Amino acid sequence: MNKLHGVLFGGATANSQYEGGFNVDGKGLDTQECRPYIPRKSNATTETRLLTRAQVEYAKQATSSEGFPFRTGSKGYQHWKEDIDLLIELGISIYRLSINWTRLFPNGDEAQPNLAGIQYYDQIIQYLKAHNIKIFLTMNHFCYPLALIEKYGGWKNRKMIDFYLKYAQTVFEHWGHLIDYYLPINEINAGYFSPYNGLGLIRENEAETYNQTEIFQGLHHQFVASAKTIALGRSMTQAKFGCMAACFCYYPFSCKPEDNLKCIQDEQYYQWFYFDVLANGKYPYYMTKFFQENNVKLEISKEDEEILRDNTADFVSFSYYQSSVVSCEEKISTAGNLVVTTKNPHLEATEWGWQIDPEGLRITLNKLYDRYGKPIIISENGLGHRDVLVEGAIDDDYRIEYLSKHFEQMALAVEDGVDLEAYMMWGIIDIVSAGSCEMEKRYGVVYVDADNYGKGNYRRIKKASFDWYKDFLVKVKRGETE
Repeated sequence: MNKLHGVLFGGATANSQYEGGFNVDGKGLDTQECRPYIPRKSNATTETRLLTRAQVEYAKQATSSEGFPFRTGSKGYQHWKEDIDLLIELGISIYRLSINWTRLFPNGDEAQPNLAGIQYYDQIIQYLKAHNIKIFLTMNHFCYPLALIEKYGGWKNRKMIDFYLKYAQTVFEHWGHLIDYYLPINEINAGYFSPYNGLGLIRENEAETYNQTEIFQGLHHQFVASAKTIALGRSMTQAKFGCMAACFCYYPFSCKPEDNLKCIQDEQYYQWFYFDVLANGKYPYYMTKFFQENNVKLEISKEDEEILRDNTADFVSFSYYQSSVVSCEEKISTAGNLVVTTKNPHLEATEWGWQIDPEGLRITLNKLYDRYGKPIIISENGLGHRDVLVEGAIDDDYRIEYLSKHFEQMALAVEDGVDLEAYMMWGIIDIVSAGSCEMEKRYGVVYVDADNYGKGNYRRIKKASFDWYKDFLVKVKRGETE
């Protein structure tokens, strides 16, 4: 029997990385559109994702997209139908997309939504449903109305919950009956290690370190917003609701007890905490000590606790690109998905330092299912690589190998007994990288002909991996693959 036969396979994009069209049809400026492209000197990405107030002010004064890649993305605003037609040809069963809050509410606090924004997403969602593609909707993907952030200080302010719920209600009113899966907040743990992206927190200057209480208060407000969104959504739709975090499959560097203890603690603080709250409905025991040691003082009401308890996620979803190594000693480091980790001597890494570990995906699937016992969706996975266009074609055998090995491990996880509901390949059409703001770090099976500076004709070209994935999907549906 085909182990992956019942799994929904598809692809994913994010509005800020894909759409572009930052100044059309009444859209407001969002937080991602303030992030500059800085030619990469290393694998570090802090310069482009931990912004200061001066950087944001400079971005606000810039009226063009030059130097700000998220203002152009992949020009999906113009190419959406062509792109969906490619996905239809590919044969995907599910598509993950996100809505840009500022297309519906340009400043985040308007009394009525922007009709042009409603119409834009309506045509996309209707087109997907007409072609029987299930929709996984990310309601927020690292993208907040800048006006809200400047006026209220980001998610550290509890008022953000109400603004978010008004936005969520608008989404449910217009598309509640058409969406199959809802994810209220993308990679919610990013608020911890990337506070600008995750929480909209702006530093006053480069020397300033983030206040830990503000970070975790902001995360608490997102937890409550997510739970309230689930409660509201269940009253208005028949869809499934989930939670998501970025997963890194932590290994201790050695068998030293202190390395193993640190490994457990890093897993708790960077990964499990967020799932524990949103899937189990309560703050886990281990955070009490963490908050005490880091002088974190939170305002959590009894009502908050009840809301979290009564509105847990139906499914658990996660992104997975690489595994991480934990050591108590200083070791050679390498980059990861917005974080830096110790280099694993047993694994190969990409040009960007991401360590390729297919077995880590099987391990993560088992750990998640063992811990929560809920259906699991892999909402992001893929290989960021520098693809080269040669005589109009892209031979990306390295991506085919990456996907093939990860699918093999997924099949083994299903054989282990994991309830795997869906898999979505990240950046299935080339998009601007969220970590480094580059176009040349490509993930898709469809090439977008543009460079890091937004120069190019944005022509869509199918890569070798397109045909391979298309053939794989046919075999999965027929029950022919192992």
